[in-house]
Amino acid sequence: MWSDDLALALPFLPALLLLSELSVVRVQTAPCQTCGKLTESFLKGLERTANKNFGGGNTAWEEEKLAKYARSETRLLEIVEAACEKTDFECNRLLEQIEDQVETWWFHRQQEAPDLFEWLCIQELRLCCPPGHFGPDCKECPSSAGGVCGGLGRCEGEGTRLGDGECVCDPGYSGNLCQSCADGYYREKASNDSTGACSACYHSCKKCAGPQDYKCLDCKPGWILHDNKCVDIDECGTELARCPTNTYCHNTDGSYECRGCDQACVGCMGSGPARCKKCARGYRLKGAKCLDVDECSERAIACPGLNEACINEEGSFHCDCADGFIRRDSICVENKPPEKGLFDDMTDDEVLVLQQMFFGVVICALATLAAKGDMVFTAIFIGGVAAMAGYWLTEKGDYMLDGFLKGR
Repeated sequence: MWSDDLALALPFLPALLLLSELSVVRVQTAPCQTCGKLTESFLKGLERTANKNFGGGNTAWEEEKLAKYARSETRLLEIVEAACEKTDFECNRLLEQIEDQVETWWFHRQQEAPDLFEWLCIQELRLCCPPGHFGPDCKECPSSAGGVCGGLGRCEGEGTRLGDGECVCDPGYSGNLCQSCADGYYREKASNDSTGACSACYHSCKKCAGPQDYKCLDCKPGWILHDNKCVDIDECGTELARCPTNTYCHNTDGSYECRGCDQACVGCMGSGPARCKKCARGYRLKGAKCLDVDECSERAIACPGLNEACINEEGSFHCDCADGFIRRDSICVENKPPEKGLFDDMTDDEVLVLQQMFFGVVICALATLAAKGDMVFTAIFIGGVAAMAGYWLTEKGDYMLDGFLKGR
């Protein structure tokens, strides 16, 4: 029977092994930090649910029920559901992948391995290392009597399966165990047998015997040692400076910078139009400066277009339409205001009077036709008079009458 089952499973064995390998790889890529955060949240859940739903009553009954609840699947589910925030994708993904390991610890290993982080993240998942260890094999970090990296730095990758274990020293320290003073620092004298701390030299000193500017032993780049002082090297006064075209060298403490020439210059030896090597187009040398050429005053016809005016600019000029003209289809034409309509200047009151007059003319015409005995026009006339009377009886009619009497 087992041989038959094995024969059936053999064709799928490579695929099963591959899936198993992929599962391990996915878990191993989860960072130690995520695993640590997950176990920390799990332990908080343990504390939160320690005495849940129990508080008063029959003590013996509560103790019996609490003992059952303490290792129950119900409590485990309550803790797991709150272990990761909904927005924490990495935590939720890792929790989904290690569901079996969490259940194993909860039901079988909790008493013999009470430290969940050590059992899960270090031993089972191999995502983390114990303190003072690093890398895939959890090798020991460089240490001395002062601790990891002499207590003056941190071990690269400590506590994780990553890093190379080299000491990243605190500012002012260097060396494999951070026991030496870095460049720009000196060793202070200790009052007892202990080693003195490393303190900063004067800012221009690479090595020194104290913090003063006259205690330099070696200088940083851009400085030169003279009588135990580091003096700035003027790169601009030597051939050390390298600046691109149309820039000039400006010396700074321990270095230099390239700054752009004035727009009046083509090449320069400093800032401003008086330091030009050559004047740019649109500028002319006057005295010791390259000054703007006023093309509008020097040219007879700077702007040949009809109704155009010349406007001088720094280093150039442009043509625009003269006052009272606008450009249309590349030609400057007179900017005339649009012609007004017949009734554009009339006020609202004047328009109302015209409406009244027009209505009166219509009523008069209908009255004339009605007087000739035409029944149709008689009916229209009576209707118009009735409408007129109704209109006059309203407040608007009063307003219109007032306007008409005033001649408005």
